Amino acid sequence: MIKILANDGIEADGKLLLEDAGFEVTTEKVAQADLPKELPAYDVVIVRSATKIRKELIDICPNLKIIARGGVGLDNIDVDYAKSKGIKVINTPAASSRSVAELALGHMLALSRSLHLSNREMPVKGDTEFKTLKSNYGGGIELKGKTLGIIGFGRIGQETAKIALGLGMKVLPVDLYVDEATISIELFEIDQASISVKLNTVSMDKMIAESDYITVHVPAIGDKALLGAEEIRKMKDGVILVNTARGGIIDEEALLDAANSGKVGGAALDVFLNEPTPNRALLNHPRISVSPHIGAATQEAQSNIGKELADQIIAHFHN
Repeated sequence: MIKILANDGIEADGKLLLEDAGFEVTTEKVAQADLPKELPAYDVVIVRSATKIRKELIDICPNLKIIARGGVGLDNIDVDYAKSKGIKVINTPAASSRSVAELALGHMLALSRSLHLSNREMPVKGDTEFKTLKSNYGGGIELKGKTLGIIGFGRIGQETAKIALGLGMKVLPVDLYVDEATISIELFEIDQASISVKLNTVSMDKMIAESDYITVHVPAIGDKALLGAEEIRKMKDGVILVNTARGGIIDEEALLDAANSGKVGGAALDVFLNEPTPNRALLNHPRISVSPHIGAATQEAQSNIGKELADQIIAHFHN
């Protein structure tokens, strides 16, 4: 029997699909330090971002046939080495796209209306300083008519564009490999009709110079930040930055400096360097809206991830 270790969990739908296909699925968490002892007994390991599958671990797991990542990024897996050993590496790039895109737009809306601050202060001061808070947070802005720069125009970037277009924003996408994409906006109240819009990608310099909001949807790119002090200097004053991709893609120290000076009007971070102990200066900064790496953590996304992983694993062994 094929044995599967879902070390970072799997939604019930995915687990049921695998068990119905005749596989044994274990969901009890094995600590990273104990994996060298436990993982050799399994044919498949399913991970998210918490568990790391490196060369040394792969070398002592002769039965391992599939490493499955519930999510998009594969930076916690030595992918090339696994493939060189004949181990299939799979992930679920489409399953959580909408959830991540909605979180990015949610943060933009929160920053635009200072919801991240008023939600902190209303429970403490709302009954004694109501008028002061109303004055402090009453100068918000609308997203309609603003320009959104999207770095990375794959599935998540395109889902983000879809929502932004629906809000009336101008979209400037940047991507090294995509020249254009057709975005379909579904109108469910009109017999499920849709509107299609073709968007061409632009240069990074154009996007940086013209965007009121910039959101990043690219994988990890090594140790160097994609948006650092030099790039931030070229942006509009008061720009709002969003990172729901990987910690460090926006240089955190440069971001803090720009937020302190007001060059960056606001920033949203769902991901951080040094997770799960992010820099407290980021968490407490009044210009920064934060969430604890929950981009894909919706019921719909997790169900989609589980089912997509199950389908790929079943197809591999049944073919």
